[in-house]
Amino acid sequence: MNLFDQISEDIRQAMLARDKEKLEALRNVKKVLIEAKTAKNGAEELDDDAAIKAISKLAKQGRDSAEIYKQQNRMDLYEPEMAQVAILETYLPKQMDDSELTAAITAIIAQCGATSMKEMGKVMGLASKELAGKVDGGLISEKVKSLLA
Repeated sequence: MNLFDQISEDIRQAMLARDKEKLEALRNVKKVLIEAKTAKNGAEELDDDAAIKAISKLAKQGRDSAEIYKQQNRMDLYEPEMAQVAILETYLPKQMDDSELTAAITAIIAQCGATSMKEMGKVMGLASKELAGKVDGGLISEKVKSLLA
């Protein structure tokens, strides 16, 4: 069962359980996945990599919105937003911790032979492809900068 089908089944389960919060989050995910599917020139199936990328983007947007709510002291908006992010994260691969990220980027730097900040673009290209969905792009960029500096 691919990720799109799993989300459809989970929507059905949330409807049966009358879980409004989960249902709202999953319907939003399904809407984005359907839009991504139709944007891919009418492809029959949306592969899991594209689905994970879309869900990651939604989760990041949710975290960013929640952070703004928290800064504005709007806990009534912050808490539901973070609850939805938690639901989205259940469909994402396990996120890398700092030591795993450092090891992976060190290996990528060694693989492409980068020695200075001038080669950051080459390292970022490889790292973004290899670590997609496993860690936020901003964290990848920070780690590459610190290791090449």
